Amino acid sequence: MGVPEKIWSMPSCFFVSDLHGHIDRYRALFKLIGEERPDAVFLGGDLLPSGLSTRESLDFDHEDFVNGYLVRQFQRLQETLQEAYPRVFVILGNDDSRSEEAAVIAAATTGVWEYIHDRRVTFAGYDVYGYACVPPSPFMLKDWERYDVSRYVDPGCVPPEEGFRSVPMPENQILHTTIKDEIASLVGPRSLDRAIFLFHAPPYGTCLDRAALDGKMIDYAPLDVHVGSIAIQRLIEEQQPLITLHGHIHEAARLTGRWLQQIGNTHCFSAAHDGPELALVRFDPADPQAVTRTLI
Repeated sequence: MGVPEKIWSMPSCFFVSDLHGHIDRYRALFKLIGEERPDAVFLGGDLLPSGLSTRESLDFDHEDFVNGYLVRQFQRLQETLQEAYPRVFVILGNDDSRSEEAAVIAAATTGVWEYIHDRRVTFAGYDVYGYACVPPSPFMLKDWERYDVSRYVDPGCVPPEEGFRSVPMPENQILHTTIKDEIASLVGPRSLDRAIFLFHAPPYGTCLDRAALDGKMIDYAPLDVHVGSIAIQRLIEEQQPLITLHGHIHEAARLTGRWLQQIGNTHCFSAAHDGPELALVRFDPADPQAVTRTLI
């Protein structure tokens, strides 16, 4: 399903996340891809309409959002851009039903994008890793939720075994699989100094995982305002990948005034946004300090 590897001297990349099926955001993205012709586009999960937002996000002619809208639009870009068509890397997010994964994988076989959850691919001399899962949340859809580093669940959150799934998962895996173990298995012993990670969850305790939970309590227990992944935080601190890309916590940039954070040598960027605009992160892995984020 791979696209032939090309040689880039200064690759240009787009990163977006949490579009939630909003057609206006996708139109803005497709327009900019056509105009600027980046070498790669990273789609960081929560891409599809949720059950609650379907009516306002989805044209009824496109009830199958993956095939009826996304695939068609990327195919049109392919036809227009030809050899200038970018590598497109895709993961899903916790608000995307895993029942849609089969359609995303099927589309990947046509070359319209590359589905990289729990996979490593190469791009312009960099290793690109994808991982979609997030720690336990208050939400009931658990397709993409895992215990983080242990079976601890924050107050106010629902354990993975108590929610529902659109695709069955063995109970033993639900109870004992962790983000920590899955990431360790994905990475193995490889050096990460030229690695780009496409995560949905942000790292714990950073400006990227700050939620609007100030002063809130459950059964007299204060809620932690940081809701990211400890496993991802530890990976970054201990193994220092070059770049990590994140979404998931829409309000974090508004609350902290920051959408990027450097942890040691690792550059962490978020495209999550709680306004109506598309938040577009432009970056070059050869010069991560030159990253920009624009609301469109």
